[in-house]
Amino acid sequence: MKKALLLITAFAFSAGISAQIVMAKTCAVSFFSASPLENIEAINKASKPLINKSTNDIQIKIVNSAFIFEKALMQEHFNENYMESEKFPNTIFKGKINEKIDWAKDGDHKVTVTGKMSMHGVDKDITMDGLINIKAEEVSISTKFKIHIADYGIKVPSLYIQNIAEDVDVKIDAVLVPFKKN
Repeated sequence: MKKALLLITAFAFSAGISAQIVMAKTCAVSFFSASPLENIEAINKASKPLINKSTNDIQIKIVNSAFIFEKALMQEHFNENYMESEKFPNTIFKGKINEKIDWAKDGDHKVTVTGKMSMHGVDKDITMDGLINIKAEEVSISTKFKIHIADYGIKVPSLYIQNIAEDVDVKIDAVLVPFKKN
């Protein structure tokens, strides 16, 4: 917890003005993998996205072991065999919102975000579509995108190839509020 607060504080003050930083009040990162034998889905509510409104920088740190699955065995396999969560504990995205946004104006904004996803020891440039909704001081963000697991060096044993899809649908929904220095 102290490391997370230090990261947030460093991010806030590297921007110069903490009032320009919004951070997660709530966040849900989920994924869905459809395959012929079994669908796999999980949700993670421990992620903390940040946006610097003055620079349009956005980042999110996802603790891989915080994904919750319907079946405990799936969660164990995810952490031990695929994500290797002890070796690669986090997935991190750092990027920039490409469109200019009037952060003082309520409403919906369709955006694209371009940046670098670091997962399973592999860094990859990605661009995703999203929606930002501004209502007073709250900023809601949502996005859906696909991840090709082989692009991140995640290997599926041939025995399980029918159980796990090559492409995983990822969804992020979060509500962010102004960062308040304690």
